[in-house]
Amino acid sequence: MITSRPGDPGSTDILAIANLPILWILAVGVFAAIILQTVVYIRAARIAAPAAGISSAELKTSFRAGAVAAIGPSLAVVLVSVALLSLFGTPAVLVRVGLVGSAATETASASIAATTMGAALGDASYTQSVFAVAFMAMSLSGAMWMIATLVLTPLLRRGDSRLRSVNPALMAIIPAAALLGAFASLGIGELGKTPVHILTVLTSAAVMGMCLFVAHRFNVAWLREWGLGCSIVIGLIVAYSLHTTGLMPGA
Repeated sequence: MITSRPGDPGSTDILAIANLPILWILAVGVFAAIILQTVVYIRAARIAAPAAGISSAELKTSFRAGAVAAIGPSLAVVLVSVALLSLFGTPAVLVRVGLVGSAATETASASIAATTMGAALGDASYTQSVFAVAFMAMSLSGAMWMIATLVLTPLLRRGDSRLRSVNPALMAIIPAAALLGAFASLGIGELGKTPVHILTVLTSAAVMGMCLFVAHRFNVAWLREWGLGCSIVIGLIVAYSLHTTGLMPGA
């Protein structure tokens, strides 16, 4: 017999503990910290901009471009998060997937934790006690990302200072090369999966290239800002259409 009483380790009613008020309070606290951090960074950028030779207009343009570029990835995260609500509850999904943004990583952490207890996510063996262990594993996984950032950032900053002292031009090339390498690695990793993945990557690349060409050819500044967001959204639409209609084999 399934009971909805919170705190029953053997119950499969996960939402009875996944939506506890304390978890909602913690989730609100996390997002409050994110908002505060955003305000601090924006103020710091405005203070440092004049010393870096960045005008107020350029700063506003960079903020707007960053906000627009975040729309596409955010939509992908939201779509995946909806599917995970029944497994982890709203507070856990908001904090883990909403904060880290990697549904695959969080689900893998939870799945491994459940496996160690002889259970699987979503079936009859997925009890409240398994959820608690899976949620803890997800939280520890995210915590280690932050701890690694806190530890490695000062070390990387020292390397940055040394490189600037040797050749300042290197620090103008290395960030761009790192971004190209990261996006290329992610894109190439998707190409070998199915024809749908290949077409999605090619479509997104074509849309981005077309946006940059039109922006440069006709001097449309706003299209440079919206290019990444447009390519991601159109790529998502193409992938969804091919998966739902079954027009391609392997979809």
